[in-house]
Amino acid sequence: QVQLVESGGGSVQAGGSLRLSCTASGLRFDDYNMGWFRQAPGKKREGLSWFSIGGGATYYADSVKGRFTISRDGAKNTLYLQMSNLKPEDTAIYYCAADYWAVIHGTGGHWGQGTQVTVSS
Repeated sequence: QVQLVESGGGSVQAGGSLRLSCTASGLRFDDYNMGWFRQAPGKKREGLSWFSIGGGATYYADSVKGRFTISRDGAKNTLYLQMSNLKPEDTAIYYCAADYWAVIHGTGGHWGQGTQVTVSS
């Protein structure tokens, strides 16, 4: 059974930083596109960053490029998202995803319970 557990969210002021973690069980990282997305109230899921299958390449949405960095520790089955220069528009619930594109398109995949990030101006 696949389980993803996110942590590390919180409340920060604009310009601040947070590091999110996602610990996975029941899967092998290298078998999936692993990534992060967020969802704000009343808005659609927004893909943020993801690894290619096998972890050889990383990709970022334009909205977070240069501010967010995705990384992973295969030995710990943990995915990270380092977020810097946070803006109020980054306020959302952040989720990690396995089978990233299936999750973004709503056709399958796995995701956790999410962690709230609130950025105040």
